[in-house]
Amino acid sequence: MATAPVKPRPGGTRAQLPPCYYEGYLEKRGPKEKVSRRLWTCLCGNTLYFFNNAKDTHYVEKLDLSGFVSLIDDCSRDRNLEAARLNLRMKDGEIKLTAPNLEARELWKGFLYTVVDLAVPTTLTLLPGQLHMLKEVVEKERQRRKRLLSRAPSSPLSLPLVGEIPACFRPVSRTEAEVLLERHPDCGNMLLRPGRDGTSLAVTTRQDLNGSVFRHYRVTQKQQGGYIIDVENPIPCPTLHDVINALVEKTAGTLQPFLLEEPYEENITYISSNDENGERTLHCAPTSTFSRGPALPPKGPERWTLRSQTKSPSPSTRSLSPPGSPSSPLRRLVLSPSPLKQTAFAEELKQKLEKRRTSQD
Repeated sequence: MATAPVKPRPGGTRAQLPPCYYEGYLEKRGPKEKVSRRLWTCLCGNTLYFFNNAKDTHYVEKLDLSGFVSLIDDCSRDRNLEAARLNLRMKDGEIKLTAPNLEARELWKGFLYTVVDLAVPTTLTLLPGQLHMLKEVVEKERQRRKRLLSRAPSSPLSLPLVGEIPACFRPVSRTEAEVLLERHPDCGNMLLRPGRDGTSLAVTTRQDLNGSVFRHYRVTQKQQGGYIIDVENPIPCPTLHDVINALVEKTAGTLQPFLLEEPYEENITYISSNDENGERTLHCAPTSTFSRGPALPPKGPERWTLRSQTKSPSPSTRSLSPPGSPSSPLRRLVLSPSPLKQTAFAEELKQKLEKRRTSQD
């Protein structure tokens, strides 16, 4: 059931809008609306603009797709048996759309996914000519966004040091993050990634509810330091580790960081060529323990030795570390032998030699 046309807002003319990639009639019902309205809908840039009819020059409503979450088919029956329903989920609510038929719904999905992901979707049933149109839209939208970035003042994202980045960080896009989480469900269901705008971060999560359910949360960096999880009630966090911990705590441990253990080689291998026929062969290096030659003692009257800290040093040895200085957790450097002991030994040797000479005389 459609309502009366909405009065257009002054100033929102078509001439001021970004290039239009696709347009047509859609029935729209927002999260706070009780009935649907049949509006002429134009996808201009990454925004949907709604007009009362195809001839109007002023739009009555717009929807920025930067808050896009997901796009799901609604298989419930409509009074118009040919109509095809669609649920567009945004960060601030769900919008119900109805296309004239299944083919129109599939095409709308193709254009919406294309401008959101800047990639042609591969899971839709589209004709070769329609796929070619979507490829052109990808290039046009990329060029449009580059022009906008060149005019706007840049505020690039400043990532912290490596030790301050959580292990679940992955330099992937929104779509790649969803594929990773769905392909490795045993490795966790939440990862941190760069945001699409290049000035923020995002957290992508996956849960299972009769199929994969993905959620994306924006994480913005504060100028004075720290981060904010950009939800309805923003959550401030001092570090990125706190961002991940906050999401784990808020969901009672349901969300867990994505830690993909990548395989490493167990043996050292190398490739060599045969001098006669030039054939290249893969070899496995021997696994015998590498042996070192005996170390030469240092020069000088005194010898430096390394003793394990677990063994208590003898009274004749003294530590090089000054009193109160922290010692190494692994080993302690000591000086051996004591100068006093060396002097006593020399005196004793001298006395023995004198006694031997006296006995010989």
